[in-house]
Amino acid sequence: MIRSFLSLLIILMITGCTPKLDDLQSYTQSVKERAQPQIEPYHEFKTYPPFRYTASSVRSPFEFPRNNTAPVAKARVDNCLQPNFQRSKEALEAYGVDALALTGNFTVKGKKWALLKSNDGALHKAKVGSRIGLFYGKIMQINTDSIIIEQLLPDGAGCWQRKTTTMTTASKAGE
Repeated sequence: MIRSFLSLLIILMITGCTPKLDDLQSYTQSVKERAQPQIEPYHEFKTYPPFRYTASSVRSPFEFPRNNTAPVAKARVDNCLQPNFQRSKEALEAYGVDALALTGNFTVKGKKWALLKSNDGALHKAKVGSRIGLFYGKIMQINTDSIIIEQLLPDGAGCWQRKTTTMTTASKAGE
């Protein structure tokens, strides 16, 4: 008797757990019937008449131009200013001057140091005589809110020209 009662109870529980989806299916069907998709028609494309290229006497636009002019080169000057290419580079020579920002300075035992922040977030310290920048720069002077950098820039004829740059605490990296 207990077995049959338990069997009947289990069958009733299983049948009671079956989902009744009739109302959900009818609601879904009514939403599908009411929805009408709004598809915009395509724009009508204009057809253009073909272009006929008749300038056969001039160079084709699909060919590289011929360089018939001789390159203008300055005469090479002997005994002109040259950087020392043989010396090893310092850490600040991996950055351009525009990628560095002066953040401050400090003094240790009477020697001034400048704090420079690179555009990758690294903080560097430098003193007078430290090398800086991509163009063989050298820190010449450290002031309270600026540093003076002397760089060597190529002139195109194999010589190098000196250029002095002042970096202030107001200038930001990337300017």
